Amino acid sequence: MSGSAGPQGQRSGRFLGSLKDALVAASREDTGRQEAQRAPAAAAPSEVIAVAGPEAAAQLPPPSSESSASLSAAEAAREARAARVPVESRHVETDAPPTTRVVRAAKQPEPASRTTLVRGKMQVTRGTFDQDPVVGWLVVVGGAGIGQFRPIFEGNNSMGRSANNRIAIDFGDDAISSDEQAYIRYDSADRSFLFVPNLAKTNVVSVNDKRPTGAVELSQMDVITMGRTQLVFVPFCGPEFDWSALQEQT
Repeated sequence: MSGSAGPQGQRSGRFLGSLKDALVAASREDTGRQEAQRAPAAAAPSEVIAVAGPEAAAQLPPPSSESSASLSAAEAAREARAARVPVESRHVETDAPPTTRVVRAAKQPEPASRTTLVRGKMQVTRGTFDQDPVVGWLVVVGGAGIGQFRPIFEGNNSMGRSANNRIAIDFGDDAISSDEQAYIRYDSADRSFLFVPNLAKTNVVSVNDKRPTGAVELSQMDVITMGRTQLVFVPFCGPEFDWSALQEQT
């Protein structure tokens, strides 16, 4: 048994040794093939450029032996992508200083007029009257034209329905005489108002419900009745003020 086992054991040992050597050799061959496949990709970036496209390859200069040896596959791929970018879109750095464009807004036109600030007391210039100055008013409080008013001027003021009167009570009351039914007179010498009825007219007038037969001095808020119209007297000039006082100051 021992004699027969010896040769068989030697044959099996040689078989196992040969199998081990074959496996080691095959592993070396696989490793060599993998390195051979990787070596062309790293050593020849021109092939990578050809894969990227013929246009990119045409734009690049032929690679030198030194640069082909030093570039990796990733760097060669980046150079191929950069070559495909248009020249006008590439970022170019120059030594010239940057140019700044200043845009100014359009100048707004100045306003035609401005408010002038005056400090201290402003001197008022007194002029002459272009027309008769107002010295009071008659305000309609009853009848046609209620809420309306008529100015009273210095001197003698005739009252009537016609527009020819200095104080025209022309609101549609036919009971008022057309011409000079009464007068209101203001005298700047004594600063007083007088109501004078026209006794030649048959139309009746009254002051505070009394029918005057001659001149009656008017006071503030007296009520004058003419026909079916009532008017309240509102003075502007009087003992406290008159236009002549302003004329004396100039």
